[in-house]
Amino acid sequence: MTDLSGKTAIVTGASGGIGQAVARALSEAGAQVAVCGQNPERLEQAAAEVRKGRGEALVVAADLRNNDGIQQTIDTVTKAWGRIDILVNNAGITRDGLIIRMSDEDWDDVLDVNLKSIFRFTRAVARPMMKQRSGAIVNMSSVIGLIGNAGQANYAASKAGIIAFTKSVARELASRNIRANAVAPGFIDTRMTESIPAELQKKMLESIPLGRYGKPEDVADAVVFLASDRASYITGQVLTVCGGMVMS
Repeated sequence: MTDLSGKTAIVTGASGGIGQAVARALSEAGAQVAVCGQNPERLEQAAAEVRKGRGEALVVAADLRNNDGIQQTIDTVTKAWGRIDILVNNAGITRDGLIIRMSDEDWDDVLDVNLKSIFRFTRAVARPMMKQRSGAIVNMSSVIGLIGNAGQANYAASKAGIIAFTKSVARELASRNIRANAVAPGFIDTRMTESIPAELQKKMLESIPLGRYGKPEDVADAVVFLASDRASYITGQVLTVCGGMVMS
């Protein structure tokens, strides 16, 4: 079993299905986990799941779309635990629509939450990680950032941007023993996929060689691996968790 005992982690977007699974898996590996987002009730649920593991939980409700909310989160975590070893940038939204009908607001909202918040949080956490000369950053991308998808130009752009951003950060911070990698999930069984019409779900499943949707736990296991010392020689990479949907 991967051992993260003594490590502290921040998981953004921890109120969603994948975020909760990531927080729980990090805790089961022994990490202390701060769950972050804007929904206090669902964050408390995530914290309760974390506390079932081997680690401790800390709830930080903050708006991660601005620097004040991000700094508040970092200050709260460092005050409680003294350091930050792992950052999982998982927060994300969708505002789907065909490009000819997509508003500037829908484009800006998705890019701000999915990409700009990752830039801001990574920039803020890089400083303490550089001082301690260690750290692991895992950014949540998507297979849509690799292959695109009709009706999701904003989402695809944000997720592709995350991949390029991750590779750049990996090059910049490697000399300080800080690794940065991305996970690109495919179709994962969450509240988001439950709303997809049955006919479209059937077509999606036909594109997946393993013949099933992924589970949040499948993504969480990949995150834990990349955040751990077992991946100590891996940086600047994109790990697709998609049942074989994307193979290049």
